[in-house]
Amino acid sequence: MDKKRVCNYMTHDVITIDVKGTAKDVIEAIRNSNHDGFPVVDGTRVVGYIAARDLLFVYPSTPVDKVMNRHLIVAAPDMSINDAARVIFRSGIQKLPVVDKEGNILGIISNADVIRSQIEHVSPEKVFKFIDTLKMLHDVDPKVKRDIVPVDELQPTQSKIYEDELEGRIYEIQKGLAEPIIVVRKPGKYIVVDGHHRAVAAMRLGIKELDAYVIDIDEDIELGLEKTAQQMNLRKLEDIKVLDYARHPLVEVTHRLLRQNLDSMDKNEDNDD
Repeated sequence: MDKKRVCNYMTHDVITIDVKGTAKDVIEAIRNSNHDGFPVVDGTRVVGYIAARDLLFVYPSTPVDKVMNRHLIVAAPDMSINDAARVIFRSGIQKLPVVDKEGNILGIISNADVIRSQIEHVSPEKVFKFIDTLKMLHDVDPKVKRDIVPVDELQPTQSKIYEDELEGRIYEIQKGLAEPIIVVRKPGKYIVVDGHHRAVAAMRLGIKELDAYVIDIDEDIELGLEKTAQQMNLRKLEDIKVLDYARHPLVEVTHRLLRQNLDSMDKNEDNDD
């Protein structure tokens, strides 16, 4: 994770508000962009930040510099993404302007960008926890090492992935930011334990090999992951279904609850009539 920097995930095309502008300019920017806050600049130098909440009870003609927040928290482009995450989540700020040493605007990084950088994060703890599970279930003594694995020989154990996460992994591979996947290597087999989005991203990009934490098992035992993959008819990466964001289970649940609430409100209104 140390090589993941703010500059790799920030948005470069930033909408800004001129310090000489008015609240009306901010309102127009909100309407046109669907964003709820903007860096305030004097030329290209960031001097403040203004959000929709700052416009409450404010006349449209009010100067921006009278209502903007001057106590800025900013990020440097070479700041680690982990440090940016700590600042964002501990401060409760959703977006950090990214500036150079002179305070000139370079981009902006949001909590969504930070979350995208953390998806499918591989830690040594995850690797060794899986090894401990193998030892307990199969009475084996696996060895782990960092190695290169052939993408076209990877056997998946996950039946579906999501398009938005896949796009993030493609971006990381192209930028050289992708983390290793986790693979169990048995005689003649490479079984994916973690990193299906990265594996499919590599396949889409035509990449032949991937960096991996390889867990070697010499014994010819059938893992639970293999049984599950067989039941789902998963033999190669092409068998994985790529779903769009709208079909993510969390989104589906949210939409269903929203519809239920709306239906309930409609019934209550009918009863009031």
